Amino acid sequence: MLRVDLHTHSSVSDGTDTPTQLVHKAQASGLDVIGLTDHDTFDGIDEATEAGKRIGLTVVPGVEISCERNGASVHLLGFWCDRWHRGLGDELRKSRAGRTGRIEAMAERLTELGMPLTSDDIRRAAKASPSVGRPHVADAMVAKGYVANRNEAFDLWLADDKPGYVHRYAIPLELAIDLVHAAHGVAVLAHPWGRGRAHVLPADYIGDLVTDHGLDGIEVDHEDHDDDTRELLFRLGARLGLVRTGSSDYHGLGKEGHELGCNLTRASAFRELQRVARGRGARV
Repeated sequence: MLRVDLHTHSSVSDGTDTPTQLVHKAQASGLDVIGLTDHDTFDGIDEATEAGKRIGLTVVPGVEISCERNGASVHLLGFWCDRWHRGLGDELRKSRAGRTGRIEAMAERLTELGMPLTSDDIRRAAKASPSVGRPHVADAMVAKGYVANRNEAFDLWLADDKPGYVHRYAIPLELAIDLVHAAHGVAVLAHPWGRGRAHVLPADYIGDLVTDHGLDGIEVDHEDHDDDTRELLFRLGARLGLVRTGSSDYHGLGKEGHELGCNLTRASAFRELQRVARGRGARV
């Protein structure tokens, strides 16, 4: 049985394992295939791919794109994209710049809230990541002793509706899907109804994304989806002709309860994604 986990993160974005460490942990967890989907960057793909070749584990090149709909944050997974596609690359750079640009504002906001923090504190937490984001702010807060872990930081201070949040540029979701397709990749909505956010991406709107923009898939089995949500999304995906995936959204120590392989993509769904990618001219 092919064991496929299509949504993982390395230290190139906000995970805690290097791409090589991630690949070795994936093999130790009994996985055959992982998708490396760091936030708004492809920078870890080459290292992970080479590590996979050495030990016989397949790495699907991917990216998790920071998007927005009506001002709300949503995420899109892109697989097998041409990493040198100009349009997609330009938008990912804008998104990364938006991440970096709000770091100082978030540090100032948290300082005003009684938790002194500097942009340098956050950059130290991010280490060499080219995609600095809220998880690194959370890590800086943990280092200062303000919160116990990332989850507490987000639940109390950093989530979209919490006092420490600062808005940033994110790619309009429809444009992101179009750019993934222009780069010969396949586009899959990431954890669309997680954490009570079904109102942001309602079923009729997801249907419009399929009709008007050719959305390819939807992440169904994810730790942020309870059993009822998974059932609803599975049926919705079937009705709309979407490939239905599952994954861990693994971040190493940076995200509790998302262990490698805790959710899997069916082998038949993985092969269907490959077929779609080949049809677009991707190198699969």
